[in-house]
Amino acid sequence: MIICLNKMEYPLRSQCQRVQKQVMVNREKERVSLLVMKKLVSRGSVDAVSQQMASHPQYLESFLRTQHYILHMDGPLPLPYRHYIAIMAAAQHHCNYLVYLHSAQFLRVGGDPQWLQGLEAAPLRLRLLDHINKVLAHQPWLTTCSHIQTLLKAGEQCWSLAELVQAVVILAHCHSLCSFVFGCNTDSNFVPLAKSPNGTPLTFCPFDAANGNTSVPQSTAAPSEHIARRRSLDSSCDMVCLKEKIQKSQEEQERRDERFLQTQTLQQTDMEEEEEMMCFADPSRFVTDADFCYQEFARRDEDRFQVLRVQDYSWEDHGFSLVNRLYSDIGHLLDDRFRNVATLPSMHSPDLKRAIWNYIHCVLGIRYDDYDYGEVNQLLARDLKLYIKAVACYPDATKSLVCPLSWTLLKASERIHVNLLIVEARLQAELLYALRAITQYMIA
Repeated sequence: MIICLNKMEYPLRSQCQRVQKQVMVNREKERVSLLVMKKLVSRGSVDAVSQQMASHPQYLESFLRTQHYILHMDGPLPLPYRHYIAIMAAAQHHCNYLVYLHSAQFLRVGGDPQWLQGLEAAPLRLRLLDHINKVLAHQPWLTTCSHIQTLLKAGEQCWSLAELVQAVVILAHCHSLCSFVFGCNTDSNFVPLAKSPNGTPLTFCPFDAANGNTSVPQSTAAPSEHIARRRSLDSSCDMVCLKEKIQKSQEEQERRDERFLQTQTLQQTDMEEEEEMMCFADPSRFVTDADFCYQEFARRDEDRFQVLRVQDYSWEDHGFSLVNRLYSDIGHLLDDRFRNVATLPSMHSPDLKRAIWNYIHCVLGIRYDDYDYGEVNQLLARDLKLYIKAVACYPDATKSLVCPLSWTLLKASERIHVNLLIVEARLQAELLYALRAITQYMIA
């Protein structure tokens, strides 16, 4: 009698595969729960952006590590400068969500409340970033060596090369994050974050809990100042009609130059009222040229703006090594983000994901000589192309943009995946232009 071992083993093998699959699912759920727990520990609530990204936990982890590193870890720029630069970047796209978020964080790390009155109230060194900020946000191909030279040779207010690289990374990070906020409709549904029940400041590391460090860092402000500021911020988050109140306050300030935010309870002091007003600042206060916006990138030979060809300057061969040398370890964190978004499990084919990535780079003036751009029209429906271009190039205009009809057939995680591709492609594009200009300055 011949015994077929394969047939006898098949039920057991099939059972083992099911068990392995279930283990993987459980681990993925645990991963999501861990990330949510870390965010809860850090601020007492999960912000809207993290909630959206949580459907792709491996990407969310790399995103949070990068964001925490550039905003809170060791670096040449002081913490208040970092959050103020983030405010400037978010304001270029009128992103209330990020402006409000970084305004609160700016105050919590000891930033001067007067700076939130507008860009003209900030130090000259920060105001000097305004031009490169708007260029990177709207027309990054205009970034030139002269912009870098102006910042590095501005007399007593000059920037060091290391400081400038960190500032550029923060600008590009926040510009691209604006695309995600508007693409996922987060800004239109903005509600200020609920206060942390234990009063944990926003500067607390999202990964400290996993590392066994549950201590809360001290604010750089004086204790009494920190307590007053925290009470003001926390109380503002408890207001039921805060959003309406902010809108009314902004209208009042346009009519007269005086305090406009009224207290909701008799117990609030005038100082708390003023801090609350500045924390939830109008993004237009930080924009000096409202007419500067995205323009179609022309590729004609007679145009003075030439295509950035990846074969001449790429992230892998040029950008990564430069940024990592001038701003230690950031290159690895950024590279991890780019790789993560490209390898996320998805129903989208690799060809479709590459078409989305290359199309975004194309509308921003970056071309791949080895890619057949005919695939873009074959793989991307016209309404999807219009959506991708709008979110990538002028995200603040997407408030009234109708999502592509083809999206109705996709799961929420797949739609978020497309928005993540937009975020990372745009981030890399801005970095390539800025880093190429820095390279040109260094070799000049």
